[in-house]
Amino acid sequence: MAVPVKVYGPPLSTAVSRVLACLIEKDVEFQLIPINMAKGEHKKPDFLKIQPFGQVPAFQDESISLFESRAICRYICEKYEEKGNKALYGTNPLAKASIDQWLEAEGQNFHPPSGALVFQLAFAPRMKIPQDEGLIKQNEEKLGKVLDIYEKRLAESQFLAGDEFSLADLSHLPNTHYVVNSTDRGQLFSSRKNVGRWWSEISSRESWKTVVQMIRSGRAG
Repeated sequence: MAVPVKVYGPPLSTAVSRVLACLIEKDVEFQLIPINMAKGEHKKPDFLKIQPFGQVPAFQDESISLFESRAICRYICEKYEEKGNKALYGTNPLAKASIDQWLEAEGQNFHPPSGALVFQLAFAPRMKIPQDEGLIKQNEEKLGKVLDIYEKRLAESQFLAGDEFSLADLSHLPNTHYVVNSTDRGQLFSSRKNVGRWWSEISSRESWKTVVQMIRSGRAG
């Protein structure tokens, strides 16, 4: 009997929720192990053995330990290629390359401004940290420019890497979820016809609905 993989960290974390969505899409059994970051559990020696930077998520598959959510997702798709959504990371070299280029776009172009907005607008108030209005404006403008590129791309194809939902789309789910649902900047997505259509489609997937329930309840599901 297969041993469930282990994911360490709270579903509230965008990086943790990215990995959870991937596991659910791939129909891989997992155990979510809560890490109380407010109590500094992510900085304890035992945790640092599997995540040397003291961040979440950390991931274990029997004797294998990994960190960094996008690398974890790629590993899951390759290791469990025949399970769940078989096209999630492409079925040929060209498909994989297309997915990889949009994953890189997400990590390098989309994540920095969207992540800054999520922190400033959604998390800073909860943590009683002063908001930086200049930083908010700057990153709103940066994200708008990225989404203008996405708008053109999504006029040509149903999803970012082609006409099938892929890891490239999935990787955008966590930050977009918070921008749309926990800030007043959701119009960045809804005001762009193709981006709005794309977000409606990817956020309606059962895998992501399950993760959202986990975020709201704080449970492993």
